[in-house]
Amino acid sequence: MTPAAPRTPVCDRRIPVTSLVVSSVGLAVASYWTLMSPYAQLLGAFPYRRRTTERVVALTFDDGPNDPDTSLLADLLADEGVRATFFAVGACIERHPDTARRLVHDGHVLGSHGYSHQFRRCAGQAVLRAEVARTEDVFTHHLGVRPVLFRPPWLLRTPGLFDVAEERSLQLVSGEFAHVLEVFQPSPERIARRAVAKARPGSILIFHDGFDAKGGDRTNTVLAVGLVIAELRRTGFGFTTVDRLLGIDPYRPPVT
Repeated sequence: MTPAAPRTPVCDRRIPVTSLVVSSVGLAVASYWTLMSPYAQLLGAFPYRRRTTERVVALTFDDGPNDPDTSLLADLLADEGVRATFFAVGACIERHPDTARRLVHDGHVLGSHGYSHQFRRCAGQAVLRAEVARTEDVFTHHLGVRPVLFRPPWLLRTPGLFDVAEERSLQLVSGEFAHVLEVFQPSPERIARRAVAKARPGSILIFHDGFDAKGGDRTNTVLAVGLVIAELRRTGFGFTTVDRLLGIDPYRPPVT
């Protein structure tokens, strides 16, 4: 009997599990950087700081108005003579219209942070357009102006966001998180130390006076802001609003 010819080995085309994991992690990191990092500019201009030699920073607050914390912040800022920028959620303005009006009256600037602060309403262009338009209606009804500044919830941006911003003549604004865990309310001292360490001339610092448009206790943020103001002033910093930092008007007249 003739012996069988040796089989030609077949190449194992299976991809090692470790390679799949590394590729998945790499894709996740790249996606986060492009779509949600405070610093990425790959899809379009998304200013998180203005290059300047002037020692000024812009304090900004997201996810409000949310009482009593927003009003406590307003009291603190009034005592310190500091004007800030509040990226307000439309539904929260409807919930606390008097607080929103007080902020404007006190000289703070209100920008748009969408109407509902729901992730599913930030990704698609059509629903995002509706969110932006509805928030403009809320501003018009309660404040008599339309916002120019827009910070998307979670800093999420897609190509559609830039199209909507151009259509509605909005200035997109990013910033640097004062403390990456601030929404979970670490101690005021921890929040303040991290915020001060990040401050540079022209910085836009992000705090939260609410949480996900649902309220939330922001006591430690209020206390931290007082510490931040004191320490930055001690080192020669002043404070400004985002519109002044970027050299633009913060509002447009309402549509009649």
